Amino acid sequence: MTKAGSKGGNLRDKLDGNELDLSLSDLNEVPVKELAALPKATILDLSCNKLTTLPSDFCGLTHLVKLDLSKNKLQQLPADFGRLVNLQHLDLLNNRLVTLPVSFAQLKSLKWLDLKDNPLDPVLAKVAGDCLDEKQCKQCANKVLQHMKAMQADQERERQRRLEVEREAEKKREAKQRAKEAQERELRKREKAEEKERRRKEYDALKAAKREQEKKPKKETNQAPSNPSPAPVPASHHPGSTLGPGLC
Repeated sequence: MTKAGSKGGNLRDKLDGNELDLSLSDLNEVPVKELAALPKATILDLSCNKLTTLPSDFCGLTHLVKLDLSKNKLQQLPADFGRLVNLQHLDLLNNRLVTLPVSFAQLKSLKWLDLKDNPLDPVLAKVAGDCLDEKQCKQCANKVLQHMKAMQADQERERQRRLEVEREAEKKREAKQRAKEAQERELRKREKAEEKERRRKEYDALKAAKREQEKKPKKETNQAPSNPSPAPVPASHHPGSTLGPGLC
């Protein structure tokens, strides 16, 4: 079993004033829930265990003022480690840390820091210095904080730059979409006008054809011949005539 309490009994039994010593407890995970129930324990010693990571809820232990994590196997700290705003003394000696989270810049109360014997990034290692004595560890805290603040500012500027690029890209997309919509509206308007003109021409053509149709019977009536008078009947053909040909 790897939790404190399995080997050392109740954590309260290990509490001495405001100090809680969990060093050399063969821990490979931190009993965060139990620690959170002991806000009086502002000094916490977790050195010489088998810790490879810290859970994110560890950063909720904001009552911590002094924290010893030396001689573990920590490869990284939680991203929100900077929530431990009351931390003044932090020992990270002899772990496997390469970098620190940017939120480290928020540890404004930090006065003492030891990063010796970690495979630190060369830039961070140069900033941290040797940490060989009290003075150097105090300098390490100050310099590392300044370095992390600069990194945080750089990241914020980069974030703002990316946001600006995204905003500009979004503006261009919106402008392109508006232009497309305007073009489509203009096309629909033109098609509507063309359809209206086509229908108007059809209407005019129908009206003209109707007028022509109405004129046609009237014209034919005007041109028809009047009834002829009966032709005169020759005298020789008058009925009842008794005169012979050539006689008056």
